[in-house]
Amino acid sequence: MFGKRRIYLDYAAGATGNPSSPHYEGRQAKGKLEDARTAIARLVEVQSDDVIFTSGATESNALAILGHVRALKMAGRKELHMLYLPSAHASIVENANLLMAEGVAIEALPIKNYRVDTEILADMVRDETALVSMDAVCGETGVIWNTRAVADVLKRFRTGTSKKGSAQATRPIPHSFFDVPVLHIDASQAPLTEKMTRAHFGADLLTLDASKVGNIRGIGALIAHRTIPLVSLYGGGGQERGLRPGSEAPELALSFAACLRQAALGRESFITSAKLERKNLIKRIKNIVPNVFIQESRRQVPHILNLSLPGRDTDYLIALLDEAGIAVSTRSACETDSEEGSRAVFVLTGDRDCARATLRISWGPLTRSCDLRRFAKLFSQAVAFIDNNNSG
Repeated sequence: MFGKRRIYLDYAAGATGNPSSPHYEGRQAKGKLEDARTAIARLVEVQSDDVIFTSGATESNALAILGHVRALKMAGRKELHMLYLPSAHASIVENANLLMAEGVAIEALPIKNYRVDTEILADMVRDETALVSMDAVCGETGVIWNTRAVADVLKRFRTGTSKKGSAQATRPIPHSFFDVPVLHIDASQAPLTEKMTRAHFGADLLTLDASKVGNIRGIGALIAHRTIPLVSLYGGGGQERGLRPGSEAPELALSFAACLRQAALGRESFITSAKLERKNLIKRIKNIVPNVFIQESRRQVPHILNLSLPGRDTDYLIALLDEAGIAVSTRSACETDSEEGSRAVFVLTGDRDCARATLRISWGPLTRSCDLRRFAKLFSQAVAFIDNNNSG
């Protein structure tokens, strides 16, 4: 009855098939999107419906933090309290500040020896606590945070038991995520070296970002079960459970899923090689460059190395290395305009001089040993140039 050659006349919905459109091209796009959602859900060990696609980690973190607390406010909760990791990415810290401006009580998580101090935390959590937000891996220093220990504290609070396991008779046991503290983990820096399941981090809400695991930019995900209250940050269509309005990007979603899968398959071999590269790189640097300090903890991802070079202009050092063909940074790309140096390093060390003179070297599975050797050589030359000019 009808001709077989298809003619696409739905450009107003998108030059290619829109996943929300009912025709064949739209269904094809929807299929790709749901295939990607299912693949990511299997890797994270959650239901497909738990995967909410976003533009990246910053939006995922905002949706988790603002979306959850505002949902509780809309539901009638009056007094609300949030705890956050002060060394975390700006999208956690700044959204905590936004909530403070909205009347939410905000406190920084206590840190001791590169860990969240769970003994102090247990005394900070209270009936008004709605959310605890932190990262799994510090993007500036590579510190692996004790997220499951934090989750255990919240679990004891939820079940009405004290630090020693005794029942707290003065407080009834709540029964929904409207009434208990929710743990949000930004795991965007974790997939190359950490198992990426929600259970591994003890998370209720989990953030992932394609750009941290592959050459895909512009897509991320928030992992959130439907029982966790969330509201959209803005109006629009009903996409992504009505929580992230806007036409989805099926091709990006498929590429995102492929990157996460590749990270999972290559994790053990990358850890082994990155540990060796880190050891060799630190040895070269210490043998050549005087007065350099390394920020690291007992639990550390091997492929992020944070150095402090007090008394040296590391912004100038970055420029010298850039001219020599080496791309490194002083701190998170989202905070390069800060005149105070690395907020994360200052929070972890309390040393302002170290925080103002940081250098972050990070690499991935495609980085070669010869690349890191070349960096070490050019790095030592650049530091020597700066030292000689300072002394002259």
